[in-house]
Amino acid sequence: MNTTQPSRITVVGAGFGALSAVRELRQRDPHALITLVAPRAELHYLPGIIWIPSGLRTRQDLVVPLHNFFRRMRVTHLAAEATGLSADGRTLHTTAGQVLNDGLVIASGGRFIKKLPGIAHSITPCEGIAAAEAIRDRVKAMPGGTIAMGFAGNPNEPTAVRGGPVFEFLFGMDEQLRREGRRDQFKLVFFNPSKEPGNRLGAKAVGHLLAEMKRRNITTHLGHKLKAFEADKVVTEGGEFAADLIVFMPGMTGNTWFDQTSLPRSPGGLIQADATCRVPGFERVVVVGDSGSFPGPDWMPKQAHMADLQAAAAADNLVADLIGKPSHTTFKVELICIIDAIDHGTLVYRTPKRNLILPSTRLFHWAKRGFEWMYLRQYR
Repeated sequence: MNTTQPSRITVVGAGFGALSAVRELRQRDPHALITLVAPRAELHYLPGIIWIPSGLRTRQDLVVPLHNFFRRMRVTHLAAEATGLSADGRTLHTTAGQVLNDGLVIASGGRFIKKLPGIAHSITPCEGIAAAEAIRDRVKAMPGGTIAMGFAGNPNEPTAVRGGPVFEFLFGMDEQLRREGRRDQFKLVFFNPSKEPGNRLGAKAVGHLLAEMKRRNITTHLGHKLKAFEADKVVTEGGEFAADLIVFMPGMTGNTWFDQTSLPRSPGGLIQADATCRVPGFERVVVVGDSGSFPGPDWMPKQAHMADLQAAAAADNLVADLIGKPSHTTFKVELICIIDAIDHGTLVYRTPKRNLILPSTRLFHWAKRGFEWMYLRQYR
């Protein structure tokens, strides 16, 4: 496509990948007509929900209105949800009607797999701020008991797992209860179907995490496939154990609206993408973040930093496609995370060539808070 008229670009979503795509697109094309489709003009900063149970963060701290950002970026916000796609990607169907485009960015995230029997008895923390508030309120009301925390993956999509936040909730809860003088009234249990939880962070990280659990007197139940949750227990193929509160992060799959499209899907239900973030068989359609299945190592993370890297590559290639220029920009595969425990943090860094873990210090905790301030500043 090569036209003198401004390109119409539609972005689906209002999370990290979508907003980074908006910034990258606007940088490359000052004249594009950008429409963003999302139910609310808000960014919910989910990395900060780990601090809600301890009171270090509140809902007000983590919900950022996007009206000013949209005005600066000259973005039209359509308050709606995507429901389908037609005309080879040129028409997005939404709850507010059809949106025509010359280029499409899909960054609507993923959804958690809720097939485990009794999963309603658990809280899925990364579903949003309300989930973290529910954990806070439940623990505050508990005189004592067993708190079980764990995660699992999508067996058909090795990268569609989000385990890091569970470690942060786990270590943060231990620290919180100690500060409250109530730790001896609680038993903390970490469970995972793998014998090496966190192995996507690297072999060194697994050893560090397990050693940290032992140091904090956190019981582990590892290497057994989950069978079910009940109101007061976790049931696995290797036995069951009591739990008064279950915090569980299931594996991820694609949004339900993907089912109303002919977009190519991965075995795990995500949108298939190539190394340039383009969707095979669809002209000028790119995917970013949790919505996509990308070529790369099986430890490639589903996290905000990775979505930002993909957004830059996607914007580069989409803008080039719109003006008829060749472009084959790929994204860097990089895992960077700070596993926080309220006042200390451990840094984990991984690329295809390097894997580094730096022990827990106050410096990394403050670095995580500093990054949050800098990241949100660009949207406030």
